[in-house]
Amino acid sequence: MTTSAAADDRVFFGHPKGLAYLAFTEAWERFSYYGMQTLLVLYMVHQLLLPGHIENIAGFVPFRAVIEHGHPMSNQALASAVFGLYAGLVYFTPFFGGILADRVLGRRRTIILGACLMAVGHFLMAFDQSFLVALVCLMLGTGCFKGNIATQVGHLYSETDNRRADAFQIFYLGINAGVIAAPFVVGTLAEDVAWHWGFGAAGVGMIVSLIIYLSGRRYLPPDLPRTPRADAAPKVPLSPRDKQASILLIAMLPVLAASVVGNQEIFNAYLVWAERSADLHLFGYKILTEWMISVDSIVSVATIGGMVVFWRWWATHWAEPDELGKIIIGCLFGALGVICLALGTTMTPAGGKVSFGWLLAFHLFNDIGFANVLPVGLALYARSAPRAIAGSIVGLYYLHLFAGNLFVGWLGGQLEKMPAVQFWLIHAVLVGGAGLVFFVVRLFFGSLLAPALPFEEVLATDLAQPTAR
Repeated sequence: MTTSAAADDRVFFGHPKGLAYLAFTEAWERFSYYGMQTLLVLYMVHQLLLPGHIENIAGFVPFRAVIEHGHPMSNQALASAVFGLYAGLVYFTPFFGGILADRVLGRRRTIILGACLMAVGHFLMAFDQSFLVALVCLMLGTGCFKGNIATQVGHLYSETDNRRADAFQIFYLGINAGVIAAPFVVGTLAEDVAWHWGFGAAGVGMIVSLIIYLSGRRYLPPDLPRTPRADAAPKVPLSPRDKQASILLIAMLPVLAASVVGNQEIFNAYLVWAERSADLHLFGYKILTEWMISVDSIVSVATIGGMVVFWRWWATHWAEPDELGKIIIGCLFGALGVICLALGTTMTPAGGKVSFGWLLAFHLFNDIGFANVLPVGLALYARSAPRAIAGSIVGLYYLHLFAGNLFVGWLGGQLEKMPAVQFWLIHAVLVGGAGLVFFVVRLFFGSLLAPALPFEEVLATDLAQPTAR
């Protein structure tokens, strides 16, 4: 599919048909990924790290020695550290997956390889012995899959097509649709049958994802040639604007890492805290701890859909904020969400359980923030990255989740060492502080990441090399 063809293709809510296939592929991939991740910490705390199981894990003794650094950890702290390392490395590998796609296999083959590795990893989670091997397969598979499929979404549109940010929010709707179903299916199987049945269901979801992707290949952007033809024009170096924008995008990664700690904690210490300290009843019905991920996803789908509609409405009356402006708004809402957990803990009498309403308030504000940070940030990086190295730059984008999850793994281990109010306020300060930094970045450097018009591109490009883009 060419860019001009994609511009005329509006059959999927005003977007190209390829977006539908990519969104549903990602929905099933996220079903498998978040289904497994929902179980991970609780599975380790309640079974895998207990006597009779922990001895069966191949290679866990030296692995644990590296994690603990000579300081023995409780099961909860050890599970949090393992989660943080895994969840961090999952977002470290997309950088290498982008290089693999850009230079060796092409985007489509790399995505297919990633899907196969992830399916194998989910099925290996069904056995204690292969736990670490399963995590490695999942990390490598996600690295091949995640950044490259997001890049394909971006390449459905021209650089000046303002549907791109809208497309990524629709793409994230697909993600959250998968996440809604995953804890209900995977979590219920794990609770009512066995943990390993839940992991097996995640593997089936990954196979469905692969089938959808293969069936929609003809609607997806073609891979760029990896080996220039003899008559091809010589490779043109990046323009000065490209280089400056790339440096700024990389420099923003630590700030993005701070902006996600509240959201990423949902899959780690939040579940342990909610199981112990929150009243998990809604209208008199008991809610399984794993279902809190579905609650979050339902709220997230509603807020992302609401944000798509809201910004379209806003644009008909006033100037719509650029991507950095939306990210700043998202950070402020994310910080407010975590503050709700601190307030709920403060207002709960000693020995009581935090009301479920405070948890819903957290999810509502956090997910409004999520809708304006993660999909919009991905759209910003996909648009601003020089096309010749787009896979690598989008892969670098996921390094903020690598760093954020590593930090969440350490921070989650502090839950047992400090009051819950202090624990959640630390998250709020980090998320809100990130928004303040982005405000300064937008103030002084926002024009560098603004969409480039053709005339601006000419000015930013060496005139002796008019084919730079």
